[in-house]
Amino acid sequence: MKITSIIPARYSSSRLPGKPLKDICGKTMIQRVYEQAKKVNLIDEVIVATDDQKIFNEVRSFNGNIIMTSKAHKTGTDRLAEVAAKIDTDIIVNVQGDEPLINPSVIKSAIEPLLTDDSLKMSTLKHLINDEKEINNPNVVKVITDKNKNAIYFSRSKIPYARNSQKFNYYKHIGLYVYRRDFLLKFSKMDSTPLEQQESLEQLRVIENGYKIKVIETEYDSIGVDTEEDLNKVRNILGE
Repeated sequence: MKITSIIPARYSSSRLPGKPLKDICGKTMIQRVYEQAKKVNLIDEVIVATDDQKIFNEVRSFNGNIIMTSKAHKTGTDRLAEVAAKIDTDIIVNVQGDEPLINPSVIKSAIEPLLTDDSLKMSTLKHLINDEKEINNPNVVKVITDKNKNAIYFSRSKIPYARNSQKFNYYKHIGLYVYRRDFLLKFSKMDSTPLEQQESLEQLRVIENGYKIKVIETEYDSIGVDTEEDLNKVRNILGE
Protein backbone atom coordinates (compact mmCIF):
# COMPACT_ATOMS: atom_id res chain seq x y z
CA MET A 1 0.00 0.00 0.00
CA LYS A 2 1.42 3.38 -1.02
CA ILE A 3 0.85 6.48 1.09
CA THR A 4 1.44 9.97 -0.29
CA SER A 5 1.40 13.26 1.58
CA ILE A 6 0.26 16.28 -0.43
CA ILE A 7 0.83 19.79 0.90
CA PRO A 8 -1.35 22.43 -0.81
CA ALA A 9 0.48 25.78 -0.92
CA ARG A 10 -0.81 29.03 -2.36
CA TYR A 11 0.95 32.38 -2.46
CA SER A 12 -2.05 34.66 -2.04
CA SER A 13 -3.41 35.07 1.50
CA SER A 14 -5.58 37.93 2.69
CA ARG A 15 -3.90 38.13 6.10
CA LEU A 16 -0.33 37.06 5.27
CA PRO A 17 0.52 37.16 1.54
CA GLY A 18 3.31 34.83 0.45
CA LYS A 19 3.30 32.94 3.74
CA PRO A 20 4.73 29.64 2.35
CA LEU A 21 7.89 31.59 1.54
CA LYS A 22 8.21 33.37 4.88
CA ASP A 23 11.55 32.78 6.57
CA ILE A 24 11.48 30.87 9.86
CA CYS A 25 14.93 30.73 11.44
CA GLY A 26 16.75 30.14 8.14
CA LYS A 27 14.21 28.00 6.30
CA THR A 28 11.01 28.89 4.50
CA MET A 29 7.76 27.73 6.03
CA ILE A 30 7.02 25.37 3.14
CA GLN A 31 10.42 23.69 3.58
CA ARG A 32 9.78 23.17 7.29
CA VAL A 33 6.36 21.60 6.64
CA TYR A 34 7.82 19.41 3.89
CA GLU A 35 10.63 18.18 6.14
CA GLN A 36 8.23 17.32 8.97
CA ALA A 37 6.05 15.25 6.59
CA LYS A 38 9.16 13.47 5.28
CA LYS A 39 9.92 12.23 8.81
CA VAL A 40 6.76 10.08 8.94
CA ASN A 41 7.89 6.50 8.31
CA LEU A 42 4.49 5.46 6.94
CA ILE A 43 4.64 8.03 4.14
CA ASP A 44 6.28 6.93 0.89
CA GLU A 45 6.24 10.26 -0.94
CA VAL A 46 5.70 13.94 -0.15
CA ILE A 47 4.48 16.37 -2.83
CA VAL A 48 3.78 20.10 -2.67
CA ALA A 49 0.83 21.25 -4.79
CA THR A 50 0.91 24.90 -5.88
CA ASP A 51 -0.20 27.28 -8.63
CA ASP A 52 2.62 29.75 -7.99
CA GLN A 53 5.97 29.80 -9.76
CA LYS A 54 7.80 31.34 -6.78
CA ILE A 55 6.71 28.48 -4.52
CA PHE A 56 7.58 25.98 -7.26
CA ASN A 57 11.10 27.42 -7.50
CA GLU A 58 11.56 27.38 -3.72
CA VAL A 59 10.58 23.72 -3.36
CA ARG A 60 12.89 22.80 -6.23
CA SER A 61 15.71 24.67 -4.47
CA PHE A 62 15.66 22.20 -1.57
CA ASN A 63 15.10 19.23 -3.94
CA GLY A 64 11.49 18.73 -2.93
CA ASN A 65 8.77 17.14 -5.08
CA ILE A 66 6.26 19.64 -6.43
CA ILE A 67 3.42 19.67 -8.98
CA MET A 68 1.96 22.79 -10.57
CA THR A 69 -1.83 22.92 -10.45
CA SER A 70 -4.59 25.04 -11.93
CA LYS A 71 -5.09 28.58 -10.66
CA ALA A 72 -8.86 28.07 -10.88
CA HIS A 73 -9.18 25.97 -7.72
CA LYS A 74 -11.35 27.53 -5.03
CA THR A 75 -10.25 25.18 -2.23
CA GLY A 76 -7.24 23.22 -1.07
CA THR A 77 -9.26 20.03 -1.53
CA ASP A 78 -9.69 20.76 -5.24
CA ARG A 79 -5.94 21.31 -5.57
CA LEU A 80 -5.32 18.09 -3.65
CA ALA A 81 -7.66 16.13 -5.91
CA GLU A 82 -5.97 17.39 -9.08
CA VAL A 83 -2.65 16.00 -7.88
CA ALA A 84 -4.24 12.78 -6.58
CA ALA A 85 -5.72 12.12 -10.02
CA LYS A 86 -2.23 12.28 -11.55
CA ILE A 87 -0.42 9.88 -9.22
CA ASP A 88 -0.51 6.19 -8.38
CA THR A 89 -1.14 5.84 -4.66
CA ASP A 90 -3.65 4.35 -2.20
CA ILE A 91 -3.86 6.87 0.64
CA ILE A 92 -3.54 10.65 0.54
CA VAL A 93 -2.45 12.64 3.59
CA ASN A 94 -3.37 16.32 3.41
CA VAL A 95 -0.85 18.23 5.52
CA GLN A 96 -1.58 21.94 5.82
CA GLY A 97 1.16 24.13 4.36
CA ASP A 98 0.97 26.66 7.20
CA GLU A 99 1.85 24.35 10.11
CA PRO A 100 5.66 24.28 10.28
CA LEU A 101 5.60 22.74 13.77
CA ILE A 102 3.41 19.75 12.87
CA ASN A 103 4.66 16.70 14.76
CA PRO A 104 5.40 13.62 12.59
CA SER A 105 3.91 11.31 15.25
CA VAL A 106 0.62 13.21 14.98
CA ILE A 107 0.51 12.70 11.22
CA LYS A 108 1.19 9.00 11.77
CA SER A 109 -1.66 8.69 14.30
CA ALA A 110 -4.12 10.05 11.71
CA ILE A 111 -2.97 7.53 9.08
CA GLU A 112 -3.12 4.40 11.24
CA PRO A 113 -6.94 3.99 11.39
CA LEU A 114 -7.10 3.58 7.59
CA LEU A 115 -4.49 0.82 7.79
CA THR A 116 -6.57 -1.25 10.21
CA ASP A 117 -10.11 -0.59 8.93
CA ASP A 118 -10.67 -1.18 5.21
CA SER A 119 -14.15 0.36 5.37
CA LEU A 120 -12.86 3.72 6.58
CA LYS A 121 -12.68 6.43 3.92
CA MET A 122 -11.30 9.37 5.85
CA SER A 123 -9.78 10.44 9.17
CA THR A 124 -8.77 13.61 11.00
CA LEU A 125 -7.73 14.84 14.46
CA LYS A 126 -9.06 16.65 17.53
CA HIS A 127 -7.49 18.31 20.56
CA LEU A 128 -9.00 19.04 23.98
CA ILE A 129 -9.63 22.77 24.42
CA ASN A 130 -8.48 24.25 27.73
CA ASP A 131 -9.06 27.91 26.93
CA GLU A 132 -12.60 29.29 27.21
CA LYS A 133 -11.75 31.95 24.61
CA GLU A 134 -11.03 29.22 22.06
CA ILE A 135 -14.34 27.51 22.77
CA ASN A 136 -16.18 30.70 21.85
CA ASN A 137 -13.89 31.72 18.97
CA PRO A 138 -15.54 31.09 15.57
CA ASN A 139 -12.10 30.76 13.96
CA VAL A 140 -11.50 27.68 16.13
CA VAL A 141 -13.53 24.82 14.63
CA LYS A 142 -15.09 22.48 17.17
CA VAL A 143 -15.97 18.82 16.62
CA ILE A 144 -18.21 16.34 18.44
CA THR A 145 -17.94 12.58 17.96
CA ASP A 146 -19.95 9.43 18.66
CA LYS A 147 -18.91 6.47 20.82
CA ASN A 148 -17.02 4.97 17.88
CA LYS A 149 -14.90 8.13 17.43
CA ASN A 150 -16.71 9.13 14.24
CA ALA A 151 -17.55 12.79 13.70
CA ILE A 152 -21.14 13.81 14.35
CA TYR A 153 -20.65 17.47 13.49
CA PHE A 154 -18.07 20.24 13.00
CA SER A 155 -18.95 23.82 13.85
CA ARG A 156 -17.57 27.29 14.41
CA SER A 157 -20.08 27.57 17.23
CA LYS A 158 -19.71 26.15 20.73
CA ILE A 159 -21.08 22.62 20.46
CA PRO A 160 -22.84 21.11 22.24
CA TYR A 161 -24.84 23.96 23.77
CA ALA A 162 -24.33 24.08 27.57
CA ARG A 163 -27.88 24.15 28.91
CA ASN A 164 -26.79 23.37 32.46
CA SER A 165 -23.64 23.77 34.52
CA GLN A 166 -22.42 20.22 33.99
CA LYS A 167 -18.77 20.14 32.94
CA PHE A 168 -18.19 19.11 29.33
CA ASN A 169 -15.02 18.61 27.29
CA TYR A 170 -14.87 20.67 24.11
CA TYR A 171 -12.60 19.66 21.26
CA LYS A 172 -10.79 21.68 18.64
CA HIS A 173 -10.59 20.20 15.16
CA ILE A 174 -7.04 19.84 13.86
CA GLY A 175 -7.21 20.32 10.08
CA LEU A 176 -5.10 17.39 8.94
CA TYR A 177 -6.96 14.90 6.73
CA VAL A 178 -6.23 11.38 5.53
CA TYR A 179 -8.25 10.00 2.58
CA ARG A 180 -8.38 6.89 0.50
CA ARG A 181 -7.46 8.17 -2.94
CA ASP A 182 -10.65 6.95 -4.63
CA PHE A 183 -12.79 8.62 -1.96
CA LEU A 184 -10.92 11.93 -2.24
CA LEU A 185 -11.59 12.00 -5.99
CA LYS A 186 -15.26 11.21 -5.36
CA PHE A 187 -15.52 13.80 -2.58
CA SER A 188 -14.03 16.55 -4.75
CA LYS A 189 -16.79 16.01 -7.33
CA MET A 190 -19.66 16.16 -4.82
CA ASP A 191 -21.83 19.27 -4.90
CA SER A 192 -21.40 21.71 -2.06
CA THR A 193 -23.95 21.07 0.71
CA PRO A 194 -26.11 23.40 2.85
CA LEU A 195 -24.31 22.90 6.16
CA GLU A 196 -20.93 23.19 4.45
CA GLN A 197 -21.99 26.53 2.99
CA GLN A 198 -23.47 27.75 6.26
CA GLU A 199 -20.36 26.98 8.33
CA SER A 200 -17.84 27.35 5.48
CA LEU A 201 -16.39 23.93 6.40
CA GLU A 202 -15.76 21.47 3.56
CA GLN A 203 -15.66 18.41 5.83
CA LEU A 204 -19.39 18.80 6.51
CA ARG A 205 -19.99 17.78 2.89
CA VAL A 206 -18.70 14.32 3.80
CA ILE A 207 -21.11 13.95 6.73
CA GLU A 208 -24.05 15.38 4.77
CA ASN A 209 -23.48 12.74 2.11
CA GLY A 210 -23.64 9.96 4.69
CA TYR A 211 -19.95 9.07 5.04
CA LYS A 212 -18.02 8.64 8.29
CA ILE A 213 -14.93 10.56 9.37
CA LYS A 214 -12.82 8.90 12.06
CA VAL A 215 -11.54 11.47 14.58
CA ILE A 216 -8.41 10.66 16.57
CA GLU A 217 -7.66 12.58 19.77
CA THR A 218 -4.17 14.04 20.08
CA GLU A 219 -2.32 16.02 22.72
CA TYR A 220 -0.76 18.07 19.93
CA ASP A 221 -2.25 21.55 19.59
CA SER A 222 -1.74 22.92 16.10
CA ILE A 223 -0.19 26.33 15.55
CA GLY A 224 -1.30 27.46 12.12
CA VAL A 225 0.37 30.55 10.69
CA ASP A 226 -2.26 33.00 9.46
CA THR A 227 -0.88 36.32 10.69
CA GLU A 228 2.42 38.08 11.35
CA GLU A 229 1.80 37.47 15.05
CA ASP A 230 1.50 33.70 14.42
CA LEU A 231 4.70 33.80 12.38
CA ASN A 232 6.64 35.50 15.17
CA LYS A 233 5.27 33.00 17.70
CA VAL A 234 6.63 30.10 15.63
CA ARG A 235 9.96 31.88 15.14
CA ASN A 236 10.26 32.34 18.90
CA ILE A 237 9.51 28.65 19.55
CA LEU A 238 12.09 27.44 17.01
CA GLY A 239 14.61 30.03 18.10
CA GLU A 240 14.65 28.87 21.71
